[in-house]
Amino acid sequence: MPPAATVGLVPTMGALHVGHLSLIQEAKKECDFVALTIFVNPTQFAPGEDLDSYPKTLAEDLAKAAEEGVDLVWLGESDVLYPPGFSTVVAVPQLADRLCGKSRPHHFGGVCLIVLKLFNLFQPTHAYFGEKDLQQVTIIERMTTDLDLAIQIVRCPLVRESDGLALSSRNVRLNPAEREAALSLSRALMAIKTSWESGERNPQRLSECGVGDLDSRVELEYLEIVDRGSLSTIDTAEIDVEAVVCIAAKVGDVRLIDNIALELS
Repeated sequence: MPPAATVGLVPTMGALHVGHLSLIQEAKKECDFVALTIFVNPTQFAPGEDLDSYPKTLAEDLAKAAEEGVDLVWLGESDVLYPPGFSTVVAVPQLADRLCGKSRPHHFGGVCLIVLKLFNLFQPTHAYFGEKDLQQVTIIERMTTDLDLAIQIVRCPLVRESDGLALSSRNVRLNPAEREAALSLSRALMAIKTSWESGERNPQRLSECGVGDLDSRVELEYLEIVDRGSLSTIDTAEIDVEAVVCIAAKVGDVRLIDNIALELS
């Protein structure tokens, strides 16, 4: 990699979509050199999760990266990154033990591990993450601060498909009926936001408003209103901090997440 004043890193697991491309585009605006990584990281998947079925579209990904003007594409290899005897762990328990961490206690440790390895490999000045994975980017910010890493973590807005479904590489695994059911996740979030904008501030009533909009085919894992900074569940009588509504659910065998901000202003 040639020397550059600013280096932007865009870590992905491939199966690139418009959301990923928005990260690249932001990095291109701000940095002299942009590196894209494509690696389906095994340490963030538990046995029985969808590691083997995770979408892989390398040829299409490389074409999209070239079209966006990425300077370097890095393809990781598990045997090189995690050789025999590898035993190091990275943990941010106070942020990782909630929301997705309740059902996937292994997940964010694996995310932090690979991100830290990428930070060490590339020594970026900036790293770009989407706010669809709100808990992930919050944890990475905490890790970066705690370890005194001289890297600016750049949050990029969640991107939705035209029908409102939050963009995810896993969306391609939804059949037409499942996709129809999955649309109720964003509808539930919008119902909560509409109620919020009408003046409702009680978190329980807001949550009930959202759950009532979910399709019966959706297997809800959680719908929680959390403090944007700490990710702790807001259970006071009224919300008086910057809050985010986070949802995770299974539709068929596809696990989806989404979120929407509730702004005090």
